[in-house]
Amino acid sequence: MSEFFKERVVSEPVACPIDVYDVELIREDFPILSRRVHGNKLIYLDNAATAQKPEIVIDAVSEYYGSQNANIHRGVHFLSELASGLYEEARSKIRSLINAKSDKEIIFTRGTTESINLVAFSYGRANLKAGDEVLITTMEHHSNIVPWQLICEQTGAKLRVAPIDDNGDVIFEAYQKLLSEKTKIVAMVHISNALGTINPIKKMIEAAHSVDAAVLIDGAQSTAHVSIDVQSLDCDFMAFSGHKMYGPTGIGALYGKQEFLEAMPPYQGGGDMINSVSFEKTTYAELPYKFEAGTPNIVGAIGLGRAIDYIQKIGYAKIGQHHDFLLHYAHQALSAIDKVHIIGNARNKASLVSFVLEGIHPHDIGTILDQNGIAVRTGHHCAQPVMERFKLPATTRASFALYNTKEEIDRLVEGIYGVIKIFS
Repeated sequence: MSEFFKERVVSEPVACPIDVYDVELIREDFPILSRRVHGNKLIYLDNAATAQKPEIVIDAVSEYYGSQNANIHRGVHFLSELASGLYEEARSKIRSLINAKSDKEIIFTRGTTESINLVAFSYGRANLKAGDEVLITTMEHHSNIVPWQLICEQTGAKLRVAPIDDNGDVIFEAYQKLLSEKTKIVAMVHISNALGTINPIKKMIEAAHSVDAAVLIDGAQSTAHVSIDVQSLDCDFMAFSGHKMYGPTGIGALYGKQEFLEAMPPYQGGGDMINSVSFEKTTYAELPYKFEAGTPNIVGAIGLGRAIDYIQKIGYAKIGQHHDFLLHYAHQALSAIDKVHIIGNARNKASLVSFVLEGIHPHDIGTILDQNGIAVRTGHHCAQPVMERFKLPATTRASFALYNTKEEIDRLVEGIYGVIKIFS
């Protein structure tokens, strides 16, 4: 067993605040939660991978294709203007959600991965040279590792990595020591998808800015959990995905400070990102369209806008209270199981629990739980360096959303006891 296994100190149980919201009423908004899997009621605990969609989002997608479908920014006819308006309305909802200064600072992308690649291959390629450094952390998702490796190979810059401790927290003193005049870009996750760690990003951004480094935040796990204010954080870029915050797949956004985006070269070339084209010279459209080549995922943007409406109607404060209760309850319940070891006990943590069960491979755990209708994630969670840090091949991860319940965690615990019984 790994030397990093530690006993979790669990505080006294707390009651779920009864005035947060009616979870059963919330569940009625999500059609998929009523289905059965292998004859059992679906228990969906894989929300860090992708969240389920409320009816308001599903209806928006259906309504668009049924009565609003047209290409945007190209036509003067009714449907084109209608679709263009809905698309831009969604952009404004994102700007308001994260408190950006202007709609020009919101670039639609396919999601977090494309957003990070956009920054790496536009800003990074234009600003990095041999001898420069890019700083990330050990807990990054592959999407915030590989693009920087690629751009460092192309520019001669060096990738540096800040370590984490046995609980899954970034060692801030080590992070500070890695910052220098060579550091040109700092790219770090806000909430770890593998450990649940919530990084002190405001403090880390301030430290990075003290050496004049540009800062990108991977917010893939953030927007479903916490309220984000990019002006208060003072990050230079932030990337996130719609599908993790109850929106459609294949849509997300990049926030970038306007002065950064204006100075960056286009990421892709094609329709809608041009002002004029001739064989001698092409001039580019103004922000945000300079970075939105081709026909975008129009319906995805509209669906994401509806997902934002849904989250804001409930409110991040209530969602956060509910998530905190589920996390606390799950930590207690899983810690009480003999031979279960929770991986990631950060001081500040989001609502997911990664764990291992002695002598049983996570893939076997996931397969058996699935037969009971319980969907969890098993594997390295696209964070192999985290697994290497804890000397593990994989973990089982249960991640919670605003529609999950205490009773579903009880079912998870029962399922794990069933796994133990099979292997004993």
